[in-house]
Amino acid sequence: MLPGPLPVLRRLLGLVTTRRFLLALGNSFLRVTLGMLISAPLGIAAGTAAGLNRAAGALLRPLFQVISATPVMSVILIAFLWFGQDRTPVFTAFLMVFPVMAANTLAGIQALDRGLVELFEVYRLSRRERILSLYLPGIVPFVLGGLRSGLSLCWKVVVAAEVLIQPRRALGTGMQNAKAQLETAELLAWTVATVCAAGLSSLILSLVLKGLERRPR
Repeated sequence: MLPGPLPVLRRLLGLVTTRRFLLALGNSFLRVTLGMLISAPLGIAAGTAAGLNRAAGALLRPLFQVISATPVMSVILIAFLWFGQDRTPVFTAFLMVFPVMAANTLAGIQALDRGLVELFEVYRLSRRERILSLYLPGIVPFVLGGLRSGLSLCWKVVVAAEVLIQPRRALGTGMQNAKAQLETAELLAWTVATVCAAGLSSLILSLVLKGLERRPR
């Protein structure tokens, strides 16, 4: 039987002030940050290569599809054999977010006005001018969308990996320990805290991206 909201709230308020929770939150946030910092630039680079070079596109598109179709749990278990407890959530997050960023970047390049592309080619503008005046403005909205969806996915993957692998300090480990001890209120408290942390980080990212979008060019 599920506890009511008041016991969960009391457990949550007691939990968020403990050193154990703060360490778990800090480590999970660090894993999510590392996953995004690795996957975002590599995904943008791979998506750009696939969009601008036919040979690279023919090579990378099947790779994106295979990674996207691979079950997350299988990735976590295999990564655990290679990287151990602490690095598995970061690697899994990278592997799941990377194709999202690459696909969004590729979609941005494919959505460019072909007439403008041909015009830039006719006037033989430099590669730098093409990147700054054509490709960058065209893919930015798609990349920003990829960052927003990628961050949400990154939290889900990292916490799922933590629940399964149970590194020493992690939000997912707190959930798993509460489940093992049949502490339903504490399990829900850990879950609510994780959802709030993910929502707060998404809000911060959205505010940062909106600020960048409003900056004069």
